[in-house]
Amino acid sequence: MKRRTFTALLAACWLSPALAEPASRAAAVAFVKKAVAYLGQNGKSKALAEFNDPKGRFVDGELYIVALDLDGVVLADANQPKMVGKSLYDIRDMNGKYFVREELEQARAQGQGWVEFVWPHPVSKQLAQRASYFERAGDVIVLTGIYNAK
Repeated sequence: MKRRTFTALLAACWLSPALAEPASRAAAVAFVKKAVAYLGQNGKSKALAEFNDPKGRFVDGELYIVALDLDGVVLADANQPKMVGKSLYDIRDMNGKYFVREELEQARAQGQGWVEFVWPHPVSKQLAQRASYFERAGDVIVLTGIYNAK
């Protein structure tokens, strides 16, 4: 019995994305580019359905795709499906920074970019540096975020 409990605990620790190596900036960029390509190949409706699937191809450990419209309304978020349809335009980080507004402005002006902000880490609950990488694809902004972004 003790051996089975230890094996289950070891497996849970090994498979836990919270204990995995944090995603890199390069991984975040590649992940968003993959999602933008999928959107271009499959259309908005099919892509948003895939982006909203918590067991789909656009959820990978720390990385998951969020899609916003050009006004900051959530179109897809497999990690927090209750956010779909809600505006993030007025959301601020722990230092008062309107980071979604900055994402929207950069997406409109440059088509892509990084925005850094401070957000509670979902595992440690401590404030942590977070960065989102985003690309504009027509009227959709496709993004993902990473913690402890360097």
